[in-house]
Amino acid sequence: MNQTIYYQLTERKKTGRKSFTVLIDPDKADAAKTEQLVSMALDAQVDYLFVGGSLVISNNLDDCIQQIKSACDIPVILFPGAPSQVSKFADALLYLSLISGRNSELLIGQHVISAPFVKQSGLEIIPTGYMVIDGGAPTTVSYISNASPIPSDKNEIAMCTAMAGEMLGMKLIFMDAGSGAKRAIGETMIEKVAANIQIPLFVGGGITDPEKAYRNCKAGADVIVVGNAIEKNASLIKEMSDAIHSVAVTA
Repeated sequence: MNQTIYYQLTERKKTGRKSFTVLIDPDKADAAKTEQLVSMALDAQVDYLFVGGSLVISNNLDDCIQQIKSACDIPVILFPGAPSQVSKFADALLYLSLISGRNSELLIGQHVISAPFVKQSGLEIIPTGYMVIDGGAPTTVSYISNASPIPSDKNEIAMCTAMAGEMLGMKLIFMDAGSGAKRAIGETMIEKVAANIQIPLFVGGGITDPEKAYRNCKAGADVIVVGNAIEKNASLIKEMSDAIHSVAVTA
């Protein structure tokens, strides 16, 4: 199985190189907006583009990805909210298992249904332990998942959940406060999790300014994911990217 993107992620982690990912929701980005975002992402040297969302009610997932691929060589990774959100035109797919909740459908149920289709897609599949953290406001992901997020002050629960995910064979841990979160995940929680796992750590949700992105990287996040803030103010892309990439490498 192709593991090009995962290899890149692990190699970047080994040297402490931080990555910036812009999340594009195909429901919210028409062709003109997608063109603008891709152009700005190229200029800002964004490392990865996520495409997906908790719902994706339109039928333009394939079109959105093909437009992105025709305009740039930034790797496109699917961030699916449901098994139907699979496109063969992407480079990779985060195969999300909601390890922070107790909803068996999002832990393994939907994966059983989607497995044949996902395998036939030809995509690079990256098993991902997905952890929803309380961001101070109800979010689409918490509503759709019908699962309570990990409380923002329960650092040990987050740490143990991430450790369990890694030992169960997950290749990434993605801590997400959700789109529209009032507060981002705290640095102390990120530090706890990062210090106790060896696999790449993605952090997203509620990151609205470059300083917060920088602090999250310093706390141990390997990849910062920003979507909602950029939807509101696309000019943040360059500032966010500069802040994330300014974190010194370790080797």
